[in-house]
Amino acid sequence: MTRIIITGSKGRMGQALVSCAARNPELKITGQIDEGDDLRAVIGQGDVVIDFSAHDATAGIAAICAENLKPVVIGTTGHAEAAKWDIVKHKAMVPIVWASNYSTGVNTLFWLTRKAAEILGPGFDLEVVEMHHRMKKDAPSGTATTLVEILAEVRKQQLSEVIRHGRAGIVGARTAAEIGMHALRGGDVVGDHTVMFATNGERLELTHKASSRDTFANGALRAAQWVVKQKPGLYDMQDVLGLK
Repeated sequence: MTRIIITGSKGRMGQALVSCAARNPELKITGQIDEGDDLRAVIGQGDVVIDFSAHDATAGIAAICAENLKPVVIGTTGHAEAAKWDIVKHKAMVPIVWASNYSTGVNTLFWLTRKAAEILGPGFDLEVVEMHHRMKKDAPSGTATTLVEILAEVRKQQLSEVIRHGRAGIVGARTAAEIGMHALRGGDVVGDHTVMFATNGERLELTHKASSRDTFANGALRAAQWVVKQKPGLYDMQDVLGLK
């Protein structure tokens, strides 16, 4: 049995994790931590920590996990580049799974996006559109960011130089190099992502729509079961699913 501690347990994803773990006899939630709680008080009771807290809390959580040699699965998004290094540096001590999305379907979308970009080549304009519920705090979503990173990597581009976050005013004709990013917010949308490849005469769209947070929760729980068997290092959901 894998013993799991959840940070951010009172949030939407935290509650989904608790619910989904209760239906899996191979898992046991031994700690539920949220703002104001002390992770150190329960860290010894778990085999792995799953973090769905807040972007400014993840570095501290990762540090405590490293001190106690506990693997960690990170699902929190919205981190600044400097904060990412404060987290990743702990990979020398413990195995870390860090993914922008833990859905099996979304990780298939990542794989398909890479393949489509490689096959279609530079003659297609690239646009990414994502939509989430009105309460989501960061934009664009971590999943959408991963998608544009994949596109830029395939084209050997520096993402910061080619990304365009929406368009307004007289911006001129679209350049061939740019990658459009559009974040929509409204209602209770769990998460929709579309990657569009458009050229003269045809358009290809790859879309994933999530209707339940259980999709992400079950993926994160699967990652938790996997990571406790790994050596220290940095992994993502593609590693967990064997897609690499």
